[in-house]
Amino acid sequence: KNDKKDELNLPDYTIHNILQTGNWMNEKFSDHLKQYALSIQQYQVLRSLRDLKGKPANLLELQSEMVSKNSNTTRLVEKLRLKGLISRIQSEENRRKVEIRITETGLNLLAEIDTIQTNFENDVVSNLSNNEIIALNQLLEKIRNK
Repeated sequence: KNDKKDELNLPDYTIHNILQTGNWMNEKFSDHLKQYALSIQQYQVLRSLRDLKGKPANLLELQSEMVSKNSNTTRLVEKLRLKGLISRIQSEENRRKVEIRITETGLNLLAEIDTIQTNFENDVVSNLSNNEIIALNQLLEKIRNK
């Protein structure tokens, strides 16, 4: 049998495959978070703030945690503040210094998401074995850490 992949430019095929999978994952995760009226980026900000266990973050710290580095963190933070999920306090001495914290409402929303997040994640990788998941992660990290 003539394997079509043998005829392909493998680097091109690999990049195309990664991009296609990334887009598929983005759509699937985005659809999953719609029930909570959150975008992926908003969810990432909330998770980052929760990980700080009550300590404040600033916009630069949140920006560095984002998967998508071109996210407008200021806009994301403002949307989350308007939803009551985070607090944003500007320093009186230095107007450019802003302390951002997750609120109790934000923590409660993440706890609610956590209850079904594991099922969502398991569903995404359900046709892979644990060894395949480990290998996939190692390969993706190897590509990024060139």
